Amino acid sequence: MMKKILTSPWTALLTLALILSIRIADPSFVESVRLRYFDTLITQKTPTANNIYTVNIDEAALDKYGQWPLPRAEYAKIIKDLYDRGAGLVVLNVIMAEPDRTGGDGILATALKQYPVVLGSVPAQKTKNTPRNPGSAVLGPEWQDQIVQYPGLIANVPQLENAAAGIGIVSTLPEVDGVNRRLPLIVSVDGKLYPSMSMETLRAAAGDSTFQVKLNENGVEKMRIPKFGPITTDNLGRVWIDWSQENQQASLLDLPKNFNGAIVIVGPTAAGIANPLPTSKGAVWPQDVQAAAIGTMINGVVIQRPDYADGVEILALLAFGILLIFLSRWTYVGICAAVVIVGAVVPGTIYAFNNWLILSDATAIAFGLIIVALHTYGVKFVSEFLQKQAIKKQFAGYASPTVVRMLAENPALIKDGMKREVSICFSDLRGFTPLGESFGDDVKGLTRIMNGYMDAITQPILDANGMVIKYIGDASMHIHNAPIDDADHPKTAVRTGLNMLKAVEKFNDKIVAEGRPAIAMGAGINTGLGYIGEMGSSARHSYDILGDAVSTAARIESKCKEYGCVLLVGGATVERCKDDFFFLKIDDLAVKGKSVGIAIYTVLDTDVGAMSEYLQTQPEHDRMHSLYRAQDFKGAIELCNSLKGEFDGKMDKYYDMWIERCEFQLTQDLPADWDGIFIATSK
Repeated sequence: MMKKILTSPWTALLTLALILSIRIADPSFVESVRLRYFDTLITQKTPTANNIYTVNIDEAALDKYGQWPLPRAEYAKIIKDLYDRGAGLVVLNVIMAEPDRTGGDGILATALKQYPVVLGSVPAQKTKNTPRNPGSAVLGPEWQDQIVQYPGLIANVPQLENAAAGIGIVSTLPEVDGVNRRLPLIVSVDGKLYPSMSMETLRAAAGDSTFQVKLNENGVEKMRIPKFGPITTDNLGRVWIDWSQENQQASLLDLPKNFNGAIVIVGPTAAGIANPLPTSKGAVWPQDVQAAAIGTMINGVVIQRPDYADGVEILALLAFGILLIFLSRWTYVGICAAVVIVGAVVPGTIYAFNNWLILSDATAIAFGLIIVALHTYGVKFVSEFLQKQAIKKQFAGYASPTVVRMLAENPALIKDGMKREVSICFSDLRGFTPLGESFGDDVKGLTRIMNGYMDAITQPILDANGMVIKYIGDASMHIHNAPIDDADHPKTAVRTGLNMLKAVEKFNDKIVAEGRPAIAMGAGINTGLGYIGEMGSSARHSYDILGDAVSTAARIESKCKEYGCVLLVGGATVERCKDDFFFLKIDDLAVKGKSVGIAIYTVLDTDVGAMSEYLQTQPEHDRMHSLYRAQDFKGAIELCNSLKGEFDGKMDKYYDMWIERCEFQLTQDLPADWDGIFIATSK
């Protein structure tokens, strides 16, 4: 029972449950794989050009200005130059938290009042300087603890902080794998909301004085800049960055002649000053991250990972997993379904993103279903392997290696019953009593001899790819044309029967040399339809055959001793191979339990030299049967006496029996239309 349970494909439910548990727990490695898949979806988008520039303070710029940070008066010149070249809004991604050592704060403050510039500030463990109070309208301020929190903020020196057109937080919020994919647009510091650099740039570019946020117990519900419109974020106030947004880049020393009203973000890239950030695109400078985030919002690209996505994916994994396990009962249907479902998951998620910008995970579903399918078909493989091993063990002594291999490769040949024409042979040992008496109480010795006899008669069966159905004491039953096909099975059956007789002769040579009495074998062969398959009780069963042709073959074999013949063959078999062997008609017999008679024959094994002599004598044998059917029993007796000694004396016992039959018929009052059929009264 336990073996049956363990080899059931439904044990894959345990694997499915384990996979679902891992997906629900969502450990970091699972989340990392999912996020990397989202990177693939996002980065494969067609690039979108934006009117945004990033101006890099690179190595060449430091060579010109001589040091870092640059004197504040130089920043003032840079800002004026950018606006003279047509900049729409300048973002200076440089933190100036200490007074300028060259005394240029006043010059820069004057430039900031003359030209709109967005400056940055950075989160810290402790606040430095006085952050400018952001212009924000907050609904549900009591829920600020549901968004990103920082304990402090490093602001610019007050003179610059108050002169700037806007102040934005320069911060990122890496995912579990350290990669920046979503940027928080607002953060909470000391009970106040502060906008990110990207959010503040968008507010300043729109010419708005404030931004609006609605919070609830889950975090951000809504967010908008009045003159720009609503901005869709997640509950932490984050937006997915669309990395297909492409800004233009320029060196501070190689500026374009006309920015054409572009947003210009200035930031350092010189070695040792700034470090690129890990993103879905790889390492990207902070100002380029801000440019991509601004472009995402300006172009209204709303990449979403709905709150219900995890639940839907888990349910899909559960439903598809159960479906695949159920369909595995039809092996090829299940495999095709697995290929189709797994093959459709990735294109389906790509379609959802390309058309609706919805991020859905194909990895957990695809890998989960693959593992479930591997478990399911692995168990089926093991089950079939064990089944094949059992078949090999069960039939190794009953069929040839060829047949055993076929049965192992296709157990359905046994498990699924069939109706087909076969040739059946029953055999029985003759002379067991004197053989048994010769051993006395030596049961072990008798058993050895009997096993040797069975080995002798079985080998010709196996050589002919026949199937031994059963051994019954010293008797055997085998068939041809099942389970392995044999178009010439009647001929094969007769040839096998003759080879079994030869094997018994060789076996006799061996045991007679040991001082044991010789034995003999009688066999009966018949051809007809049989019902073949695994039969028996649920506790014990075997490969067997049923049918009228089977019982007829058994009745024919039982008459061997009575007719004095060692091999009797039914008429249906003879009709199919009469030109291949030398047959002699024995009788028209209605076996016990039958009202219709059948012709039975014996087959004589003869070489080419004796065949012509046999053929010359055969007409006399057939004429004897004609006289018998014509009720000329005396004439039939005379012919029987004259035929004795013919056929090398192999038929003499038969002729003696037939003389007795004719003498018996002389005492009977037979009807004129008597058909010559003898009705057996015993099996």
